This record gives sequence, C-alpha cells and structure tokens, in this order.
Amino acid sequence: MFPVRPGKPTFKSYLPLPTEGKNPIQGMKNLEAKLLPGEIVVTEVNFVRKCIGPDSSPDDLWGKLICTNFKISFVTHGSLPRQKFQYTNRLLGEHDIPLAGVEQVVTANEAKGKQKVLGSNQKLKFSPTELMVYCKDFRIVRFRFDEAGPDSTKKVCLAIAHYSQPADPQLLFGFEYTGKCFHSSSGDRANGLDPGGSLQTALFDRSSDWDREIKRTGASGWRVCSVNEGYAVSPSLPEFFVVPASLADQDLKQFSVSFAGKRIPMWCWNHSNGSALVRMAGIRDPLQQRNVDRRICSAITKSHPKCNDVLKSDLDRSLPNIQEIQAAFVRLRQICVIEPFEENEERWLSSLESSKWLEYVRAFLKLSVEVVYMLEGQLCSVMLQEEEDRDLACVVSSLVQLMLDPHYRSLGGFQSLVQKEWVMAGHRFLDRCNHLKKNDGEECPLFLLFLDCVWQLMNQYPAAFDFTETYLTVLSDSMWIPVFSTFLFNCPRQCAERSRDFAQSESIELGQDKALRFPCVWDWGHQFSVKDQTLFNSPLYVGKSVTFVHNGTVKTFRRTKKSHSASLRGPPSLPNGSMVELDTLTRRNSLALRLKPEFWPPREVPESPAESFSREWLSRPVDLQGLLLPQLLPSHLQLWRLYFLRWVPEAQISRGGSVTAFHRLSLLADEIETLQNQLRQHRASTPASTPASTPASTPATPDHESSRMYFKAGTPDDLPSTPDYLTSSFPFSPVGNLCRRNILGTPFSKFLSGAKIWVSSENLANETL
Repeated sequence: MFPVRPGKPTFKSYLPLPTEGKNPIQGMKNLEAKLLPGEIVVTEVNFVRKCIGPDSSPDDLWGKLICTNFKISFVTHGSLPRQKFQYTNRLLGEHDIPLAGVEQVVTANEAKGKQKVLGSNQKLKFSPTELMVYCKDFRIVRFRFDEAGPDSTKKVCLAIAHYSQPADPQLLFGFEYTGKCFHSSSGDRANGLDPGGSLQTALFDRSSDWDREIKRTGASGWRVCSVNEGYAVSPSLPEFFVVPASLADQDLKQFSVSFAGKRIPMWCWNHSNGSALVRMAGIRDPLQQRNVDRRICSAITKSHPKCNDVLKSDLDRSLPNIQEIQAAFVRLRQICVIEPFEENEERWLSSLESSKWLEYVRAFLKLSVEVVYMLEGQLCSVMLQEEEDRDLACVVSSLVQLMLDPHYRSLGGFQSLVQKEWVMAGHRFLDRCNHLKKNDGEECPLFLLFLDCVWQLMNQYPAAFDFTETYLTVLSDSMWIPVFSTFLFNCPRQCAERSRDFAQSESIELGQDKALRFPCVWDWGHQFSVKDQTLFNSPLYVGKSVTFVHNGTVKTFRRTKKSHSASLRGPPSLPNGSMVELDTLTRRNSLALRLKPEFWPPREVPESPAESFSREWLSRPVDLQGLLLPQLLPSHLQLWRLYFLRWVPEAQISRGGSVTAFHRLSLLADEIETLQNQLRQHRASTPASTPASTPASTPATPDHESSRMYFKAGTPDDLPSTPDYLTSSFPFSPVGNLCRRNILGTPFSKFLSGAKIWVSSENLANETL
C-alpha cells in the first residue's frame, strides 16, 4: 500500500463551514423547492452560500438557489443561527423572494473587480462569484458562488434578472396560478378558490354593496348608478358607483365626455349632517367647463338635506406630485438601508428631514384635516378635484373617512375602504408598483404613503383601531406577491379584460363567469394560518359596542362621548389622549427650556379656521368612536420604524420596543376573554338556566385557538415574562435579510447605511470591490 499524499490546500478549503463535523454540501442535490399551482422551475444551481453577515462566517447557510416563474427560492438543510421568531407565509418559504418584489439584481466577480446591474435579456460576460438582490421591501440578500459551477451561476443570475422584469402583464405569476386553480375547481368553488370562506369584506363589485353603504351612511339623496355596466362609459371607473339622485343616466353620459378619462364624479361617503364627500377628475373641455361644473355642483347641493354649498379642494395644487413623492421615498431608502456609515449621529435627524418623506406625510394629513373641517365644521359637501382622480384623491378620501367614520377603523371596515377608494376607484397599482418595470417615471409608493399616514393616526390613538402595525406592514408586503387582483391591475376593467384574454389563450372554459376570479388579498387564509392572523388584532381596541359579563349576565357596554378612559390611550398622553414618546422631548441645553411661555415669539401667520377647529377639538377629551384628528407638529410625526428599519440588525432591540407592551396587553386581553367565557359557561351550567330534560354541563376551559390574541395567558400561577424571541422587529427577522458589506470602525450610533446600491450601471463601473 502506498501512502496517500495529502491534497494541496486551495482557497475553497479555507472557507468556513456552517457546522463542525458536518459536510455543508452533503445531500444538497436532493433539495427541492415547494411549488405552487402553475409554478415551474426555470433554472437552479447547487452549492450556493447565503451570506448572513457582511463577511464569510460559520453562520452562513449552504443550499440550492432556484429561480421559478414566481420567486427566488433558497433551499437549505441548515437553519439560521440566533433565529428570532418569524411568521410563516403559506405562499413563500423562509428564504424566498417574490420576483415582483425584486428592485435590482447585481452580479459581481471579486477576482476581476467587475460588477453589473442586470436587466432583462442582457448578456453577462464574466462568471459571477456573488449575487446581490435588492428588494422593494428594503431587504438586501447576498449569495456567494464559491463552490458552484460558473455556467450554472451565470444562468441563474440571468434568469432572475429576466423573470423579475416581465414584458407583459400576462407573464405575471398570478395568471398561471389562477388558471391552474381554475382547472382544479369543483363543486361550489370558483376557480378553485372559495368565493366565500373567511372573506367578510365588501368588494364593491356589485350594486348591493353600494346600496348597503348608502343605507349605512344615511345618504338619502344619492343612488347607485349602473350606467358604466360593461365599462360602457369610462374604462377606469367601476361598473357600479353612486351619483346624485337628481342626475339621470342620460345626463351622466352627456357629462362624461368633458371629464378626464370620462370619469364621472363619484360619491365616496356621507356625513350624518348630510354633507357628502365626492371625488372628481378634471374637466378638459374649457368650453363646457363652467356649465358642467355648475350642473354637477347643483346636483350635489340638491342631495344635501339643507341644500348647503359645495366646496372644492384642488389636490394637484395643494399636494406634492408623484415624482416628488417617489424622490422622497428614494432618499428615505438611502438613509435607512443604503448609504455607507459616513454620517454621524447628529446628522441622522437632519438627513431624515431632508428626505421630505415625513413632510409629505404631514401635508396629506393636514389637507385631510381641512376637508374634515369643511364636512364637520362648515356642514358643506366637499369635492376632491384631481386631474385624473386616481392617485392623490385615493389618499385624501381614505384619510378623511378614516378620521370621521369609526367603521373604517375596524379591520373589515378598513379593508372595504381600501377596496372602495383604491381598487374599484381605479388606482393604477400595476403602474405605481412598476410590476412590469417599463416606466420608472410612473412608479410611486402612494399606497405605502397612505399606510404611513394611517400608522401616524394609529400611533397617536392606538385604542381607536382594530388592527396593528403588523397588519399594515404585511398589507404593504402583499403588493409584491403577484397573485392577488387587489394590487395587480390598474382598474377593474383591465383585470376583466386581461384575465379573459388569458383564459382564451389557455383554452380555459369560463362558464358563467365573465373572467378568471383572482384571489383577493383580504382572504388572509391564502397567506397565513388562523393563529398568525391574530397578529393583526389590537388588544387595545374598543369597538362601538363591547360585550362583558356582569353578575353572570352578558351585557353590552357602549362608549359615549362623556365616557373616557385614560388607560386606553397609553402613557404618556396629551389631554386629548394622543401619544407622545420620550424621544420627542426637547434636547438638553436647548434654548426652549430656558424660555418662559410669555417670551415665545408671536405667531406671524394668523390661524386658519381649520386650525382653530383642530385646536379646539384637541383640547377636549377624545371619543375613540367619534372624530379623530392627528397632531401635526413635527415632534408628533415619527418614522414608521417597524416598516423602514425592520431589516436593520443594528436597529433591532432584543426583548424591547413597542412589541413588549403589545405582548403584555395581549396577555391581559386574553385573560379577560377567558374569564368572560368561564362566566358564561358557569351561568349556562346553573340549574336556573338549565332545562329539566337537559343535564347541566360542566364548565370547561375555553378553547384558546378561538382567542383574538396571538399571545395566550397561562394559569394564574404563571408569571408573564417576555419571550426571548421578541424583538423590536417582531414578527420579522433581519437575520440574513440585510446583508451589506462590512465597514470597519463603525460605531453603534451610525447604523443606518449599507452597500451603495439601487444605483446606475455608470456608478457601478467606477466602483472597486
């Protein structure tokens, strides 16, 4: 026997392994991705390393990188170290990235010092050793190909770049997914999807939904109009909507040609005092403008019980345009996760201010308060006027209704509000989300800005909302899952036409249906289990009527304007119950602390009637089931940390942040619910309430699976403690989701930065690795 000569050490032999004594690539070829109906594997590559930190680390994961027509999937035998809790999405795996959520794909070769931003149908002249995927939800995911074959790595990088930029809407995965579900349909299931299920949200795709909304708001002078049935008049309006009762269908058809996109003025909501909120596109015919405007205003005036005047709000003049909003969003993204660690702690707030994101959030909230004043204070109907009536009007009309109507602050009500004012009103989600990546000039995060405005209200009045900021964050993330019709099209007509064309091309028999029925995002069972959906429920919410048990009798507690509870607002609070955090206090050594109130400079600009109305309302105790007005000082508007900083490891607080209060309050709410159930069962088991022929039942422990709260209370002897997995990013985890290059000498305070990305190819050409 000849002695075995030891092999020469290579660069690869020095790579750290994720676990000691175990081959990281053993059995890797047997790994398979979990595929949805209609999903196919395009290409894959073995022996890929997903980076967990900025440098090579024993914590890195080894596995297979797979590109499908729906997602980028990384499959591994390993598990993330120091893994914090993460909710489970039924459509996506732990390491999956939907292709619609990919912002940029960058490849690099360290040895050759080359980098390239990949686009669709581009060539790659070098073999990549690294792949960086920059996501629209602020994630940065990095893969290394040290052990992978060069041909396979090049194919998977090009495939990801190509399939993340579809050339046609029908190439979006939602069509294949819905088509396959349709083929497997049976019984009462439409397109393989349960048309009812747990979905309890009005979709406003039929006249009955609008009828119920008219009755709910008491809009007696308005009617449901079917003049646009079959989209005969306007291509971007829904088939059914509400108009003044005094306008005949023939008048509407005559007026439609004068409006942009033939968008006839559409009713949004009615105040209890009779004033109405209406949205209207611009009148493009200057010769008919005065006549049409007069006729429309006259019809709205007749719909008011007291025939009060109609006031207009020109949104195009009062608010930033979509280009300004998009520019502010890009600057905010740079500050939060992109820029290198160059700015010191003192410049963080000034950088945030210079992005103008919070300034634009304030502008939308401020204008919404002014519209609320017109409706509530002046008792006048308001017409929101925008050139196309498909962008800014969606934000303002939704915020106004959210402030005035507590119904829309419940989970079901909020979802119906988004469905009515965004989806059916024709907000161009396909263009604004830039799903096809054809025109960056059309991209704008208007829906995210709206959710940020909602979060500002929720942050100031947490007990007034039925849902949590986790719900808002997940709703925003759902825009990048191209399965739901909610965020996939520019208008209902486009959804119907594109799905009908796809069904014909695939020879799918539609039967009585006019088009394929895409799943709706409001049926959360598509994405989450019943338990995970309880993360959407707020433990602080006090609805219009809350049941409770008094002396064994179930009663209903109704909150009145004279009944206020400081415990529902959260400490510390202003007199009206709005939240104020400690980090908004004046800095030490500030001149403001040394000035007495009488030395404050006089107000240069006189107070407007809307500001006086808001100040007077804020001086009174808040009615959580009545009008809500936001505090608009810069110190009251804060950065939405859970959304913008959830992937930043340095910003994560272990067992800290607002989630700790959420955990304790959830335990308390669950304990109260458990005691109420026990009291009901105890009363039901007493002889006085039990028929003679029926034996008394023994009280049983309530089923915790039916609880509204995610965190369940234990026995009275159990001491509540904060779980180790709770962090300020809960229920998200930054581990492996924000992998940036390391920069030595970085202090903790300078945590908001990262690799220079979301950049142009020209900038990359000047970069050195």
